[in-house]
Amino acid sequence: MPFPEFDPVLVQIGPFAIRWYALAYVAGILLGWRWAVGLVRNARLWVNRSPPVTPEQIDDLILWVTIGVIVGGRLGHVVFYTPSLIVEDPVQIVQVWKGGMSFHGGAIGVFLAMIFFAMRNRLDLWRLGDVVAPAVPIGLFFGRIANFINGELWGRPTTLPWGIVFPGAGAEPRHPSQLYEAALEGLLLFAVLMWATHGAKLLNRRGVVMGMFTAGYGLIRASLETVREPDAYLPAFPFGLTMGMMLSIPMIAFGLWLIWRGMREPLPPVLPAESAPPEPGPGAAKSV
Repeated sequence: MPFPEFDPVLVQIGPFAIRWYALAYVAGILLGWRWAVGLVRNARLWVNRSPPVTPEQIDDLILWVTIGVIVGGRLGHVVFYTPSLIVEDPVQIVQVWKGGMSFHGGAIGVFLAMIFFAMRNRLDLWRLGDVVAPAVPIGLFFGRIANFINGELWGRPTTLPWGIVFPGAGAEPRHPSQLYEAALEGLLLFAVLMWATHGAKLLNRRGVVMGMFTAGYGLIRASLETVREPDAYLPAFPFGLTMGMMLSIPMIAFGLWLIWRGMREPLPPVLPAESAPPEPGPGAAKSV
């Protein structure tokens, strides 16, 4: 089927343009922020431990996360996918508006932001991650929908009836891999983490929800790399691996370790009906 005629620009006023891709970032950050605040304020989710942060601290954290997403995402794209820019045209590194963002780089940026924030506020790093992680699939969903609207990051050729002929990708129908990612990295992963937080009450186990997100995303991304077209400017890696697979495998291992250590750690006693204020945590250095 032909690619729908989407305009990547939502609103154009003179030289000023609002693009769907930028709007996806804004929507993901704002909705993710409100979801994290809702988790902290929901007393029914905190059976054995008080929330690790206050809503006001999450309000402060959102700026750190935003900087981590943008700086980490851009630097990750340069380091992992276009390292030649460092020598050939370093000015392009800061030209974020020209496109080129890496999820794995953004994830590293957010993780570093959480480390600094946890150290500054004497918070438990893993428990802070448990609050942040359930909100990330919201941004992933909007980001992948924006990729589809932009007609970028398409999939490999396919004979399936829902294959799409993308502009600039040749005449062959291709997997709409952006929609696969929106459904799995976004909707499915969000549902799994919502079950973990609201159903299994795993926010009471340090690092488990964060580990479920990290391993879950890595597994989904590595699997979908088999139908996603590799970047043409990257070399052919051995064993059919792609850059996305190689960056996702450490995420799977790290996530499984977080789940393992969190599930074997004894739970504290059930909190009384009127629980104490949010605990400050042992500090990021002690929680690693």
